[in-house]
Amino acid sequence: MSDARRAPAPTIASDAEIQGAEELVILVDPDDNEIGSLPKLRAHRERRLHRAISVFIFDPAGNLLLQRRAAGKYHSAGLWTNTCCSHPRPGERVEAAASRRLREEMSLSCELRHVFAFTYEATLGAGLFEHELDHVFVGQGSAAPAPDPAEVAAWRWIAPDALDRELREQPADFTAWFEIALRELRARGERGPRASVTSR
Repeated sequence: MSDARRAPAPTIASDAEIQGAEELVILVDPDDNEIGSLPKLRAHRERRLHRAISVFIFDPAGNLLLQRRAAGKYHSAGLWTNTCCSHPRPGERVEAAASRRLREEMSLSCELRHVFAFTYEATLGAGLFEHELDHVFVGQGSAAPAPDPAEVAAWRWIAPDALDRELREQPADFTAWFEIALRELRARGERGPRASVTSR
């Protein structure tokens, strides 16, 4: 595993740096073929299928790095979820988007492996819906993140047994997509053993 170091500043503008227009997401068909783009909020209002990314970082003992979404997020605010989750921008590969958002949200630099993709739908409330084709990546490491407070309210490492207990007893504390992705990762025997996470 590489020595811990904080990630360098991202080379692609963060959401907060985009002026004058809402972030666009990539619309896809059920086979993940691109069919257009749409402002992110509109895509969630219209339940349009769009491409997403989810990152899961495990430490060598199998503990998972969770983040709690910031109170200002327009959906799923204050809920616990996987290490990082977002959307690629038009023209951006999912691998690049996963690395970019891991840096922007958690200030971590990581070698990531793409494991699988899945499609899910969920009602979020306030007239918003999820309908995503989500690409899931894993990495391994134990570096402490330095989250962007506009994105992340809190973070913690959690052991598998403790996570299972919380998912049973407090499922409403977690995002709609989290348990679906976690369950599939476990079915594939994934704990991120062949990738390393670093920060500086």
